[in-house]
Amino acid sequence: MSEILPGVHLIDGIDPSPDFSTHVYLVKDPGASWTLIDTGLPGAHEKVEAYLAKIHVEPHSVKKILITHLHRDHTGSLRHMAKVTGARTFAHWIEAAYIAEKPKYDGPGSPPAEPFRVDEVLKDGDTLDAAGGLVAYHTPGHTPGHTAYYQTERKLLFSGDLFFGDGAGVTLTPPEYSHHTPTAQISARRMGQLSVDSLMTYHGGPVLKGGGAAMRKLVESL
Repeated sequence: MSEILPGVHLIDGIDPSPDFSTHVYLVKDPGASWTLIDTGLPGAHEKVEAYLAKIHVEPHSVKKILITHLHRDHTGSLRHMAKVTGARTFAHWIEAAYIAEKPKYDGPGSPPAEPFRVDEVLKDGDTLDAAGGLVAYHTPGHTPGHTAYYQTERKLLFSGDLFFGDGAGVTLTPPEYSHHTPTAQISARRMGQLSVDSLMTYHGGPVLKGGGAAMRKLVESL
């Protein structure tokens, strides 16, 4: 895949194996700049840079990097991409502490490969001048500070690992990879109240049409 919706790119080739889809998103801002959502595993920066070159986007056109949560498959190339692009980096204040390894994360899932200090910390409900305007929603459960990003006008939800794409529907992230599944269920119910057309999951999917219905179907089954 590449440009899956106008101005929304799913970067090719990030998957660590053929059986495990990993979705790093590049989203057009108004004007000439871009926003990157998550960065993939260590080494994924090579694919991100190659994709930027493929679509003729200069690295310095990426002005913001938004992180959904601390896990290595989301933050592994954060340091490199921040250096190459000069972009400002953003994460929820809880995740920012774990990404900086102050304290080190000892929950399920792989911790960051190396400490990194993000430029700006977020809290629930913060708005960002990125991708035409995003709202940061604190969606804990998978990790304590997990964050989803919602584009109100276009009804896009970048859900990180709150949801896994599963065919035309979604599931919650499996409990063995989540900090606290009951809390993730609460976060899923909250996101299910949003008006969502396209659900941009990080693994599996995305659900380009009927994303809100897919979330609500899952919530009803919990």
